[in-house]
Amino acid sequence: MNDFAPLLTQTPDEHPFAQFVRILGKGKRGARGLTQAEAREAMGMLLDGKVEDTQLGAFLMLLRHKEESPEELAGFTQALRERLDVPAIRLDLDWPTYAGKKRHLPWYLLAAKCLAQNGVRILLHGAGAHTAGRLYTEQLLEPLGIPLCRDWQAVATALDQGNLAFIPLVDWAPQLQRMIDLRNVLGLRSPIHSLARQLNPLGARCGLQSIFHPGYQAVHREAASLLGDNVIVIKGDGGEIEINPDAISHLYGTRDGIAWDEEWPALSAQRHVKPASLEPEHLKALWRGEVEDSYPQLALLATMALALRGLGTPREQAFELAQQYWDARDRSI
Repeated sequence: MNDFAPLLTQTPDEHPFAQFVRILGKGKRGARGLTQAEAREAMGMLLDGKVEDTQLGAFLMLLRHKEESPEELAGFTQALRERLDVPAIRLDLDWPTYAGKKRHLPWYLLAAKCLAQNGVRILLHGAGAHTAGRLYTEQLLEPLGIPLCRDWQAVATALDQGNLAFIPLVDWAPQLQRMIDLRNVLGLRSPIHSLARQLNPLGARCGLQSIFHPGYQAVHREAASLLGDNVIVIKGDGGEIEINPDAISHLYGTRDGIAWDEEWPALSAQRHVKPASLEPEHLKALWRGEVEDSYPQLALLATMALALRGLGTPREQAFELAQQYWDARDRSI
């Protein structure tokens, strides 16, 4: 009697997902990106739980190292949308919020709240506090009176009642949430962080996206064009959909399959001093009109203008409307 392992005498069958790992990882000369159809199939297998954990980690990190292409993002998005069971809900703006803020407070939340008071139907969605040292939308929903919705019926009700809703990614795409949560296991963010911004689950009239890393904005716009979506992509402050008033903002847009670009100048002649700490109560104080603060007021007005631009309003008129909305807001909170 011995403890030797039995000999393998028959070649095991290759796992169906192995082909996609091989496409991405077959050396400098042999590797290539996935076609849109391949990306769609690969993500479908991931979403359907037909992939081993080792394959998932390898796939995500190979994509991260290569950097995802428009075709891959479009194929991944198609696979997710095909598996969503969502009711028909009228929506103006899809507003993904996945990055968290660390230099400034999330003034975009006041922008969304003010737009909603003026009839713009907005869906916020995010994936929770996955990176230390950042302040996330989920942590501010209750203080700012933004409805937390755990299913699509609750989203529909919140939009009908107040034009604004937040739904966590885990409640409508738990497989993607699991992939995002691997960040602290793998040591790097995966392409799923970018993909989540592309999803637009309810087919809003316009999707807003913030992509922080240079060069990725055009990639996301091209992916949206492949999907037939209308979007505006920016490099928002901290990775969130928020215009930095101290910097020039480049808008990467696509509508009806036609790409367009606009460059918005900085709104301040001098850069503002970064706050020493992030105090959420300052959000409420500014909303109530109890304090005056140049940076956040410029940031949220420009972010409102960005959203209105996404709905077809020209820039100058968008800024005028944003100011009118802000001046006439219901200050109770």
